[in-house]
Amino acid sequence: MIDMNGSIQLTTEQQFQIEQFNRALDTTQDPEQLRHLARQLMQAWQTQKAATCWVLKQDIPPLMAPNG
Repeated sequence: MIDMNGSIQLTTEQQFQIEQFNRALDTTQDPEQLRHLARQLMQAWQTQKAATCWVLKQDIPPLMAPNG
């Protein structure tokens, strides 16, 4: 979501997911579990980057505000 200043804002759901992931990291003592969580995070990050690149490469005209 982009606010009036053009800044990207996280939705409530996204903020909740970040908090949930942070709590999982904070409570994990097992190094193997931490590695697993780090791999999940890296996969999600790279998938998001790929999706963003794909969207930017699409030849989609900009949205125009309706007149009137």
